[in-house]
Amino acid sequence: MYENILRHPGPTPIPKKVQLAMNRDIFSHRSNEFVELYRETTELVKAVFGTKQDILLLPSGGTAALEAAAVNTVNAGDDVVVITVGAFGDYFVSICEKYGFNVHKLAKQWGQACTAEELRTFLQPLQHIKAVFITYNETSTGILNPIAALAQVVREESDALVIVDGVSCIGGAPAEMDAWGIDILVTGSQKAMMLPPGLSLVSVSDRAWKVIEANTMPSYYLNLLSYRDWARKGMTPNTPTITLIYGLREVCKLIEEEGGFAHTVARHELMKNMVRSAMKALHIELLTTDEFASPTITAIMAPKGIALDAFLHHLKQHYHLDFAGGLGPLQGEIFRFGHMGYCFPSDILQAVSLMEAALQDFAYDFEPGAGVSAAHKVFLAAQANTITNP
Repeated sequence: MYENILRHPGPTPIPKKVQLAMNRDIFSHRSNEFVELYRETTELVKAVFGTKQDILLLPSGGTAALEAAAVNTVNAGDDVVVITVGAFGDYFVSICEKYGFNVHKLAKQWGQACTAEELRTFLQPLQHIKAVFITYNETSTGILNPIAALAQVVREESDALVIVDGVSCIGGAPAEMDAWGIDILVTGSQKAMMLPPGLSLVSVSDRAWKVIEANTMPSYYLNLLSYRDWARKGMTPNTPTITLIYGLREVCKLIEEEGGFAHTVARHELMKNMVRSAMKALHIELLTTDEFASPTITAIMAPKGIALDAFLHHLKQHYHLDFAGGLGPLQGEIFRFGHMGYCFPSDILQAVSLMEAALQDFAYDFEPGAGVSAAHKVFLAAQANTITNP
């Protein structure tokens, strides 16, 4: 049985050290052992968020954390802005509409980012906006929104909270929650954080806590005040995913072993550039511009003259390389090459090489080895720069 080479936007591969950490003996979530584990882990992960605030751990998928961010800060009838540049921005719209918020939707064409100028123009005629919801990294399109600039505009043009979905990039993209003025930042375990699904992480600013304390929208399982109160004891209000917290602590240690989070971010940027250079060398179009390209996933157009579904099926069946297809209006038009978390330049070279083999099987017109060579040149240039500027 061949091992599947998973190059998806999530779930993503899990390091062996993390798997071993999660195999440790279980214990009570009301024990001193858990308190020690919880406090050590949440302290370590602050560097990934770029915050001094507490990190709250919810036993849930990322969507539940997005819902928690909404229901704890906004009441029915309140005005909110949702920036959507793809499928997961639309998730935020659906959550907000389900709770009766008055949603002002700033929608961009799939494949485009939202700029600070566009957000400023959109916000200026609006009044009494309670929150602005933004997807940092849109996995359906491979877009990385300029979150620092967008958060600054929100602060300049309103008193709204800045609430950010970082599910598919925290752990692989720069994050400076405090410095950028983000009020709530959310991520999930199964993407750049190198864990199985089932754990979400939330950090809340002092300004947002004041809003949450005054909010009247009822919530129980997703009540962030309850999570804050229990976090002060080194615990969670409900039974946590202890094995995943073991794994999260090990992930933080792996990031430290890599040289710190800045090195982890640089690795993701390098892999992004390798993939994009390879596709250009193979004359395969990319959905997004270089300026707003995601460091964790690349959206790639179907190679000209090839039926995409057949190509992806062939890759998986014959080469055991598993890419994700497109979503929504991009289904059948693009595939998505995940390069987040437990993924390295050697993995990029492997995937591009297998892609080239499949392209030859489909009689695609290209120079064999061109994609691998282009990616390798990017890698070598980065290595030379590291040696010159250690």
